[in-house]
Parts: sequence; C-alpha cells; structure tokens
Amino acid sequence: MSAMNERADEVSGLPQHTIDAVLHGRLADPFALFGPHPAGGRVVIRTFQPGALAVDVVSRTPSHDGEARLLESLYNVEQTGLFVSGAPTLEPGQDYLLRITWPGSEGGEEVQLTEDPYRFGLLLGELDIYLLREGTHRELGRCLGANPMVIDGVAGTRFAVWAPNARRVSVVGDFNNWDGRRHPMRLRMEAGVWELFIPRVRSGARYQYEIVGVDGNVLPLKADPVARASEPPPSTVSLVASDAPFRWTDDAWMERRAQRHDPSAPISVYEVHPASWLRLVEEDHRSLNWHELGDRLIPYVAGMGFTHIEFLPIMEHPFGGSWGYQPLGLFAPTARLGPPSAFASFVDRCHAANIGVILDWVPAHFPTDAHGLARFDGTALYEHQNPREGFHQDWNTLIYNLGRREVSSFLIASALEWLEHYHVDGLRVDAVASMLYRDYSRKQGEWVPNVYGGRENLESVDFLRELNRVVAERCPGAVTIAEESTAWPGVSKPVEEGGLGFSYKWNMGWMHDTLRYMALDPLYRRHHHHDLTFGLVYAFSERFVLPISHDEVVHGKGSLLNKMPGDQNQKLANLRAYLAFMWTHPGKKLLFMGCEIAQPTEWNHDASPDWDLLDDPRHRGIQRLVRDLNRVYAGEPALHELDVSHEGFGWVIGDDQDNSVFAFLRKGVSGSEPVLVVLNMTPVPREGYRIGVPAGGAWQELLNTDNAVYGGGGMASGTREAEPLPAHGMEHSLALRLPPLSALLLKPVR
Repeated sequence: MSAMNERADEVSGLPQHTIDAVLHGRLADPFALFGPHPAGGRVVIRTFQPGALAVDVVSRTPSHDGEARLLESLYNVEQTGLFVSGAPTLEPGQDYLLRITWPGSEGGEEVQLTEDPYRFGLLLGELDIYLLREGTHRELGRCLGANPMVIDGVAGTRFAVWAPNARRVSVVGDFNNWDGRRHPMRLRMEAGVWELFIPRVRSGARYQYEIVGVDGNVLPLKADPVARASEPPPSTVSLVASDAPFRWTDDAWMERRAQRHDPSAPISVYEVHPASWLRLVEEDHRSLNWHELGDRLIPYVAGMGFTHIEFLPIMEHPFGGSWGYQPLGLFAPTARLGPPSAFASFVDRCHAANIGVILDWVPAHFPTDAHGLARFDGTALYEHQNPREGFHQDWNTLIYNLGRREVSSFLIASALEWLEHYHVDGLRVDAVASMLYRDYSRKQGEWVPNVYGGRENLESVDFLRELNRVVAERCPGAVTIAEESTAWPGVSKPVEEGGLGFSYKWNMGWMHDTLRYMALDPLYRRHHHHDLTFGLVYAFSERFVLPISHDEVVHGKGSLLNKMPGDQNQKLANLRAYLAFMWTHPGKKLLFMGCEIAQPTEWNHDASPDWDLLDDPRHRGIQRLVRDLNRVYAGEPALHELDVSHEGFGWVIGDDQDNSVFAFLRKGVSGSEPVLVVLNMTPVPREGYRIGVPAGGAWQELLNTDNAVYGGGGMASGTREAEPLPAHGMEHSLALRLPPLSALLLKPVR
C-alpha cells in the first residue's frame, strides 16, 4: 500500500476499497459511511463533496458576531472530495451544519451552508411501508416522488422512488451538479423503495434519478414516475412541485356533482385537444396556456350548451404527436400549457361556469423512452418481461404488468391524483379492449393464455374492478368511462353485481354503424336501413356515451362533414340530420372540437380548427344547430331522463326502408311530454307523410334541421293538429311535411 493510502487509512479510518466505492458511485449503503457516526465518545463526520475547496463543521447557533462557530475542519482524503473528521470534536447528539467552500467565478470562492442529509433517520413511516408492500397506497404522490417538507426544523425535500432491483439510486439535479455520487439514497429493502431527505432543496428544483441497474451498469437518467411537475418537453427533467395548497372555490359544484352525472341527467361532452383548440397564428402558432384557455374555451363551451369538457390526455408525455396517449408523467399536467396550479385554476373556473372536466387516462401501455418507466431499475419493473405479454405491437409501447400489486397501485394512485387533488370530474379510460384480451391484435402463438387457458386478461379485469371500487368509494359523484369496443358483458354494471364497474361505456358499435350508413349515397340507404336501427337492439345493455371523437377525423378517415355524400349543400344537410339523430338517440353525447362547425378537413394537431369557417353562414348554421340541440336536449326531460331504460324509447316507424324514413318517441318520467323524432334520410321532400302519435291536439315543432337559420332550405311543418286517424298502432296521427335530408323534433302543445 502506498504512503498516501496509508495516510488515507490513518486519517479517515477507511479502507481503500471503500474510498474507491465512493469515488466510482458504487457505495452500497451510504448511511453506513456518510453523516455522523460515533467514535470513541465523539462523533465522526464524513461527507462527499467532489470539487470542494474545504468543508467545515459549524454550529447551527451563530456566535455573538453572527458568524457560524467553527467546530471542526474536515480532512479531504487524497484530495478526492471525501471529507472526514481528522480530530473529532462533536459530541453525540450535537447539532451542526456543513460549511462548504466551492471555487467561484474569476478565481473567487463561494460558500454554501447546509444541513447534512445523512444525519436524518428513516423517512417513510411504518404505515407507508406497509401500504407500499400491500399495493394499497392511494397517496403515492405524497409518499413517493419529491415532497417539500420540514424535518427536525429543517426545510428541504424528501425524495423516494420504487426501484427494488437497483444496486444504487441517487438523486441528481442542479443542487449537486448532476453528480450521482453526491446524494445516493437509502434502500428500504422491505418495500424496495429508496429514500433521501435533501435539506434546502425547494419547490421548482430540477431533478432526476441516477440508477445503477442489477447488472452494475448506470442507466440513462430517469424521470420521477410520480413527479407532480416537470419541465416542458423535449426536456425530461422532473421538478419538485410546490406544496402550497390550492384554494378551491367549487364546493357548490362538488356537492351537486353526483346529480349532474346521474344516468337521468343530460350529459353533453365537448372533446378537446387543448394544445390545438385555438393556436395563435400571430404568435408563431403557439398554443394557449391554461389561463388563456380559461378565458376563451370555458365561455365558448358554456355558450354552446355543453355540460362537460373532455381533454385528450394532459398527463406529461414526451412526444406531442401522440396527442398524450403515450404518457410517462401520470401524476403531472403537461408543462406545455403551464404549471400544475394553472390547471387546477382552470378546473375551478370550469366548475364556476357549471362545466365538468373529464380527462382521458391511459393505464393500458406506456412508451419505451429511455428516461421513462421502461426497465426502470434495469429490469422489467412496470412492464412484463415476456414481449408476448409486455409489448403492444400496434403502438410499439410497453404494457403495464397489472398482476404486480405495486404497478396496479401506481396506476390507481394516478387516477386519484386527478380526481382528488385536481377535482377532475371523471376519467375516460383509454384502450380498455386492449386490456381485457390477452390476444388483442395478436395472432395465434403471439400471446400467452391465462391460468385457465383462456384469452381473458384476468389481471386487467381485477385491476379495472379495483379502480372503479376505489373511485366510487373515495370520489363521490366522479365518473369513469370505458373506451371499450367489444361485446364484453357488464362494462357499466356494478362490481358487486359481477360487472367492471364503469359509470359509462363508449358505444363504438353505434358510431361505426351509423357513420357507415351516413356515408352511403341516399339511393342505397334502403339496403342498409338496419345500420341506423340496430343500435336500439342493445342500447340499454350498458350505460352508453355516443362518441364522435378525434379518432373518427384523423388518419385518412376524413372529417365528419366529408364522410357525408353529395355536393356541399347535401353534405351539410346530411350532417345536420345526423347530429339531430345523435342528440335524440338514447345515450350521452360526445363531439370532437371542429365537428360543431362542419370542419371540412381532418384534424391536425399542429393547427387549429378552421374557425374562419364561421364567416360562412352555412357553417355558422351547423354551430347554431349544435347549440340548439344541446338546449333542447337539456330542456326536454324526455330526451335524457330515461336514457338507460327501454321505457324511454319507442319506435313509431322503423321499417320504412323504401323511403328511408325513421320515426321514434323519446319519453321521460310520468308527467313530462314525449318528443317525436322524424328522420328523412333521402333528398326527396315528402308531403303529408302520416305518423302515429300517442295524443291528440296540437304538436309543435321543437327543432327542424332544415330551418334556414341552420343553413337549410326552410321547409317547415310548424304546429300541426293530430287527427283521430289511427296509424302505427296509435289512435291519432300527424300529416307532416318532411324536408329532404332532415330531422324534425315535435312535442304536444299543453
């Protein structure tokens, strides 16, 4: 051993292999080395500050002249930056600070005064550890991640991260020059969680985790999986979120929320991609931030009569072109639109305007970005090891291993973060069908059967049921909505009755059938009459939302307007009739932004809808129609009170395929007036078309999509007297004028 090594051992009391472990970031137990340690009745201090000129131990209580009182100067072992007590002077239990002298600019020096992070004891309590092990911790954002707090009178940030197979985990950031050797964490082996309290690190600090994997290799820097704030992409850096509580003013809304979400309530959802709803052309096409969206989007939605805004995922995501459907920051609102507090303020403002907020949420899969969850501790931690279970071929993403209790707990805690801490009113759960089936989009031999040899993903079923149980218990009045495209039974049936427990399910079958019908030349619609009627065969098997979403106006599918046949005027007339059919059909409503102004081109996430179209009275007429449909839908109990019951619907004419005419009654509870809906899906006007009605007297026109204010031809029926002429099994009937490609809504005059 060299003389210098002998001197190192003599002064530090440390063998060379320990010093080497410090220098190379391979220290297995940093708390066994760093911080205060008893030695012969005194306390030895060790700290690693590479690049420091000097480290002194000083008293926390300043002397009479205001200066920190020097207790001991530490020895720099071999000038490595490992500073240790040469002649210990501290007594056991004595408080102290570290005074670190760093090289400054222009040859000067800078002095840092801080507490020693390695003098603090265990951080996570026994209950936290127990809940983490059990996979039932519902407050992960306040347990793991970066949480500002005061410990023993010292302000700082507690960091904690789940990485059970890592050899070493360190917090790195601007506060330690991104040097993973300076703040290695303590492993709480019983939960696989690493923890460290770093004094004087405050809200807004930038950080990531440096992880040495199970194979001994240093992984790419990892963003915090439960970070509650982050820098805007392309940065992958996490931020210490503010611990200042948001001052909510929405008590009245929250108290009435369950009533607003009841199956008997009118629910009309405006689906929005917030980054592209309105781009500012004069400012290089930048997106609006949350404050600006509050100023412009909320009044627009309220004026249009929608009850809810549903956002495409706003959870932090690295690639904007994924529209948020490949998120990695499941606890953080994307920094593209402003800080987390600005999103909370937006929700609060929505509630003040009597508008609910629903977020798309993605527990099915996540992207493979190296800074994210993929092989987080060097192993398949969040994902399945076997690619036949863990790799999604359609989206080149990784599938969550929901059979692992820590992973399902992570996702449920994410859901609660939005519902509880941001007062969000509902989550639309993306890609549920891909979660339910192990063979989803896979060929024979490309998937692993369940324990019974079947294709059902039993772990996903258990996860979804637990998710919905927890949400129902902890978030009264909040809704969960499944994007589920198969015939899986009981998606919106309560868990205790054997269902998955969702509040509502997207009716993808209705959407596909009816859009296929509308795309046909009216000449051929008579041969596909059932595409418009078939949805009523199963309309009450689930609690449904009728979705015309972003997925229907991208990737070559064309805009909603250009799915319609004919010349421009016929396209617009078809669209008006279709929207009226949708708003009067059983089921809640969802319409993607731009469809309400008859956007002629596909949605482009890098541009806004063509708001200039509103200079054209025909497009302005479609917008007015949607507004009036929302008004009639909310104002007529028959159109929403029995939305999930067969008692709320009755065919009057469902078999006139020769004329492509449909007529049905919507009914409310006892005492409310029925609404008669009549559709003429051909460009042929029909005079004196007789339709049976359940009551005599006058029937008034509530809405006519051919009205000139909507851009139609102005052919009206007005108020008509029901005659005592039996038709369609009823004692009275109306002789109506049916405009071409139109929908009429009528109700009795009282």
